[in-house]
Amino acid sequence: MNAPTGTGRLVRFALRRDRRLLPLWVLFPALVPPTFVAAFNGGYPTAQARQEYLETSLHNTAFTVTYGPLHGSSLGELVSWRSGFIPVMVALISLLTVIRHTRTEEEAGRRELIGSTAVSRHADLAAALVMTCTACLVLGVLSALVLIGQGLPATGSLAYGFELAVAGWVFAAIGAVAAQLGSSAGSARGIAVVVLGTAFLLRGIGDVSALSGGRWGWLSWLSPIGWAHRLRPFEGEHWWIVALAVCATVALTAVAVALSARRDLGNGLFAARVGPAVAPPGLRSPLGLAWRLHRGSLISRTAGFAVVGLGLGGIAESIGELMNNSSPAAREVLARVGGPGTVVDQYLVGMMTMFAVIAAGYAIQAALRLRAEESGGRAEPLLAAPVDRLRWAGSHLVFALLGPTLGLTAFGTATGLAHGLNTGDLGRDLPRVLAAAVVQLPAVWLFAGLAFALFGLLPRLAAGAFAILLVSLLLGWVGGELGLSQWVLDLSVFNHIPQLPGEEPAVLPLAVLTALTAALILLGLYGLRRRDMPSG
Repeated sequence: MNAPTGTGRLVRFALRRDRRLLPLWVLFPALVPPTFVAAFNGGYPTAQARQEYLETSLHNTAFTVTYGPLHGSSLGELVSWRSGFIPVMVALISLLTVIRHTRTEEEAGRRELIGSTAVSRHADLAAALVMTCTACLVLGVLSALVLIGQGLPATGSLAYGFELAVAGWVFAAIGAVAAQLGSSAGSARGIAVVVLGTAFLLRGIGDVSALSGGRWGWLSWLSPIGWAHRLRPFEGEHWWIVALAVCATVALTAVAVALSARRDLGNGLFAARVGPAVAPPGLRSPLGLAWRLHRGSLISRTAGFAVVGLGLGGIAESIGELMNNSSPAAREVLARVGGPGTVVDQYLVGMMTMFAVIAAGYAIQAALRLRAEESGGRAEPLLAAPVDRLRWAGSHLVFALLGPTLGLTAFGTATGLAHGLNTGDLGRDLPRVLAAAVVQLPAVWLFAGLAFALFGLLPRLAAGAFAILLVSLLLGWVGGELGLSQWVLDLSVFNHIPQLPGEEPAVLPLAVLTALTAALILLGLYGLRRRDMPSG
């Protein structure tokens, strides 16, 4: 079957537009696994040490949910497992890239201009998929070559590369389908991210259930992330998973093409609801408009934090009993990750850190809603009214700080409630666990301030806040677990947060982080007042 007319030229155009961004998201995931190779060689140089690490990590629910199942203690197996979150990152980047080059272009009016030339209706969709899937393949090959260069077996290294590639392929096609469903680029991104989150959750539930001998292990097979992990690099590779992923990608692409043929340009199959002719009183201020724009994600994410908190708090006691059976060396590793408290406290510290990272991502996204409003042309008519820039920016910044606050408070309350009811000491456990969640807020707010400062000073680089969050996550989780140098650990923002509930709270680092947040917000306001708008 021939490619749609104009696909090749649109691929070249997309590559030119992404000439700075594309190399970063191809190179960065490929360069992460070698750091794990070095860390495991340095921290666990013998087979016995790696076996003890296996025994520790095998029964750690947080690790299983984050990285997937662990089956062996060889260097390749440990590195592949410890890189288990990278396929999720690749999947997220892939779906966002496809939506950016399809629905975002359509929303901005550029697709209509290009479509007036000798270009097929589906050429932009084909170009976005070709570029994204090729980039995923290059990422996979590069990752395999890097691991081979580190002395790992070629077959397992190639399987790891395909693990990244198939995750990217399937979710690129999911992004293509979402681009046809949503009424806007924002709603398309929302649909695709919900699918990715559901896939991650199904894989996590299935893997934890399989680990404990439960009956829900089959849920992992409903998740493309689960498929990628089941390639089993360095453990007897299952190459047929690649064929399964290719078939799913082709099928989803066919669905996207069929849906594209059925909808009108500028509209999605899920039509936007028609608003009232007259705006309600609540929309007569910038803060009211910001509430209207943020309320959906605010309510849904707060509820999601609470629901997940109930589940994680309910299993905390049983996880503690399981971890108590591990070796002394394994418990020493747990102490490096989760602080000086009991094994249950260490488990809770890990959960709080993980959800603080999720809350920080939410904070960045909420702060960058300002950039979306500006680049979409919606800020200009608003600022033409008697509304100054600082009021407009401050109204969105309120929700960038408030949303994560409510989310972490709900998570801490739900986790503490479930854990306290389990132990029978609600009066003691609920305040301790809630404090462990709330103490993460200064680090989360810092990322909101960082995103806002970049928006005000360097709007083109505002999305770089996500990259800084990712680096902080990797240094925090990998460094503490593998015993890296203290100066490396201190590069992670989350390493400066007290490890509650097992550690004594320290006020000074929290005050410093809060002061840095205020300084970044002031820098952002200063830059916003002085620069031109809109800034492309």
